[in-house]
Amino acid sequence: MRIAVLISGGVDSAVAVYRLLEEGHDLHLFYIRIGLDTDEGDCSAEEDIEMCRFIASKFNLPLDVVTLHQEYWDNVMEYALRTVKAGLTPNPDIMCNRVIKFGYFEERWGHEFDKTATGHYARIVNGADGLVYLGTTVDRVKDQTDFLARIKYEQLSHLLFPIGDIPKARVREIAIETGMPNAYRKDSQGICFLGKINYNDFIRRHLGTRRGPIVEIETGRKLGEHNGYWFHTIGQRKGLGLSGGPWYVVKKNVHDNVIYVSRGRETEMQYGKTLHLNEMHWITRDPWGADCDGVAITFKNRHTPEFLPATLSRVDDGEYVIRSEERVQGIAPGQFAVIYDRERALCLGSGIITGKNVML
Repeated sequence: MRIAVLISGGVDSAVAVYRLLEEGHDLHLFYIRIGLDTDEGDCSAEEDIEMCRFIASKFNLPLDVVTLHQEYWDNVMEYALRTVKAGLTPNPDIMCNRVIKFGYFEERWGHEFDKTATGHYARIVNGADGLVYLGTTVDRVKDQTDFLARIKYEQLSHLLFPIGDIPKARVREIAIETGMPNAYRKDSQGICFLGKINYNDFIRRHLGTRRGPIVEIETGRKLGEHNGYWFHTIGQRKGLGLSGGPWYVVKKNVHDNVIYVSRGRETEMQYGKTLHLNEMHWITRDPWGADCDGVAITFKNRHTPEFLPATLSRVDDGEYVIRSEERVQGIAPGQFAVIYDRERALCLGSGIITGKNVML
């Protein structure tokens, strides 16, 4: 097959290239530049591109550096700012995968190839119904299906994940055994759309500051001040500047710019068991339709190795409710709740957590 491979300069995509070559495929490498040429975004591009060139040279493969600067700003960074300004918590990585990597890239370059491959920790599963499904990887710590939970079926059908069937430790071993130039390179950390830019600096540049009170929710006592509700998210502990903690953000009043906190590592105010969802998106198909009433699932409400057991129900207005069997810390409106089957084998889709109970 002729395969377009999205590489980042990291070890995962490099090993994905090696495994595809071992299978005898015809590869063309692509690196997507998404950070703007100003200081509005950066994914350490120059260093990454240099590493990508080493990989291309090592295997004598063509490499194209393609640019989606403006598309990234218009769709991902604007989404992030709009969501934060509304008092919600965005997930730019999820939107980047759907709109940029498997959206604009596919429309302009990827569609010319039989498949597009990446170094994501995920799998393609062939269902008994003849459809393909997004499967979790063998390495639950590195599993990245939650970041892929908004992609469309047409996108999934064109994808390959060459390292989804091996653990991260084996990926490192292959990189060392094959003499990859990035075999010992550390994994990237942080939010892709910011790269090396400080998150609070980015938010401050675009949304400014606005002083407001930090209030203990149980007593109504003012404990301090903050620089704007948009700097804080439900479940946040660090960065509040309060003594005598730990303190957790448990509610926000966007209209009056008030942050409510509760003290103690086991304070019940930071936990919940019910998540209200809207804008539900099913990747392959809706598994239950109108019969979605207390069906057994597992889910994630943040990037974590843990799959939480729960039931999912559809309510009359088309929204959904997750009822978790375990307490859930920091249910943040705007974040995605990612839905898996009970066996934790398939990522079925996702919905956006609404602000019920934690937003005023």
